[in-house]
Amino acid sequence: MPISSAADRLGLLPPLRMRWPSQSGEVFLLAGLCLYVLVVGVMPLGRLLIEALRPGEDGQAFGILFDVWQSRAAPRALGNTMIASVGATMVSLLIGGLGAAVLHLTDIRGRTALGFLLLLPMLIPPQISALAWIELTGPSSPLLRLAGLAPPPGTANPLYSMGGIIWVMGLEHAPLVMLATLTSLRALPRDLVEAASVSGARRTAILWRIVLPLARPGLLAGGALAFVAAIGNFGVPALLGIPGRVTVLTTLIYQRLTGFGPSALAQVASLSLVLVLLAAAGLLLRWLLLRRTSYLDRTGQPLDPFALGRFRLPMECVVWLLVLLISVLPLLALIASALVPALGVRLSVATLSLDNFGFLFSNAALRRAFTNSFLLAGAAALISALASFILGYLTTVRRNALARLLDLLADAPYAVPGTVLALGVIMVFLPPLPVFGVSLYGTAWIILVAYLARFLPLALRPVAASYATMDPALDEAGQILGARVPRRLVQLSLPSVLPATIAGALLVFMSAFNELTLSALLWSTGTETLGVMVFFLQYEGNSPAASALATVVVAVTLAVALLLEVTARRFAPSASLL
Repeated sequence: MPISSAADRLGLLPPLRMRWPSQSGEVFLLAGLCLYVLVVGVMPLGRLLIEALRPGEDGQAFGILFDVWQSRAAPRALGNTMIASVGATMVSLLIGGLGAAVLHLTDIRGRTALGFLLLLPMLIPPQISALAWIELTGPSSPLLRLAGLAPPPGTANPLYSMGGIIWVMGLEHAPLVMLATLTSLRALPRDLVEAASVSGARRTAILWRIVLPLARPGLLAGGALAFVAAIGNFGVPALLGIPGRVTVLTTLIYQRLTGFGPSALAQVASLSLVLVLLAAAGLLLRWLLLRRTSYLDRTGQPLDPFALGRFRLPMECVVWLLVLLISVLPLLALIASALVPALGVRLSVATLSLDNFGFLFSNAALRRAFTNSFLLAGAAALISALASFILGYLTTVRRNALARLLDLLADAPYAVPGTVLALGVIMVFLPPLPVFGVSLYGTAWIILVAYLARFLPLALRPVAASYATMDPALDEAGQILGARVPRRLVQLSLPSVLPATIAGALLVFMSAFNELTLSALLWSTGTETLGVMVFFLQYEGNSPAASALATVVVAVTLAVALLLEVTARRFAPSASLL
């Protein structure tokens, strides 16, 4: 019974009289959450909107907005953004859709390993994905030189182009399409497929007339999410577009802000407003498409995979070869580049060197970057996990109306491009803080604020899903027994949702540890992060050191991802990556 269960956890016997606890604890928790969500998330976005729509110097309505878009650079960057994002989305749809079909609809062997390799581009930071492909395809590529396939010295890397941006971003966001498509395929009505099979329909007819039409909304919804991710991508266009003179909106904002400083905030705010509108359009399209999947059977049995028969072995060879080429080979090129002593040196047993890894620990800026990234990511993970633990309880168990509103508002900083959020954070925290009289700009605190706003939803979703599985009668019984909200949280809720809270914290740590977009606009000397250092080492031409640092970052990221997957599969399936 819930009352006896609650009494056991609380160490209490049921009281002789019902007494209701004070609500002061709940009010205090709500006040803290309001401060968190409104100050670090909502205020920066609201301040950005006000700045973007500010009148011009002559008092003209929306003058700043008109002035920015009358220049040549902004429309050209918008055009490049649309071309790159649409092209990358097409690549993502092709690779992600085919990956989902192979994993779910066929009896191909090794599906777990294939699924992990297809998810690998999503786990690797954008700037490192771009760097890995640079080291694979350029004239100084250790692997291509080893195979005698490298372009002649002095040849421009083919990825320094619009096509290179489209290709790398498309691969990076393909897992988003694959996961959305897999969700739709797993929810297909099994009885329709079985009825068609019993009636004698061929497999190709079942695929084209039943499976594909029913899964299409999920596929396109994943494509819309890939489009939104491409709109806000900074790492890939920065490493491939800046050398190739292909400017998109995110890199134009970065160049304007780093070139002119805080004086350009009004202009870049107007540029970022277009990013917000494009992202909002993509998310609206995704929502409309997902509404069309409401008829799918979310609880039914999965479809039996189609037997490939004698074609299974050839198909396995082709699929594995393609997956290894797009997921593993770039990482091998990255490692090979880290093991040569200098740029342009041919890889061989005689030239293998660990000097670049030693450089990571001898350089003061890199040591600071390691420390800063660990501390910032760890702090963001702990604070986000604590906030999600409390907010999930108030939203799901207590069904508090204000908490539900905060839950919706918490998604906004994650939905907008990271560049937009970083600009809003600068505008709010550049002036001295009231009472304290100090500015957070130029300190590590402003990066932490941006991380807390950006990554809260990553911790909140698995925790909320775990709360949804709890019996609400347990909390009600604790209330009847006289336990106040903080005590019910710790003794009744924590044992049930702790695994999901840990999984959410790991997800936040993994995302914040290798983040670049926010840090690129917020860092200063002394607050460097690993994402920033990878970018600048490559930008300065020190590719071997950049590759060594990227290799270490990838190793840490994959280790955290493995720990997250083990934790999620055992205790919190809603946070599982596969």
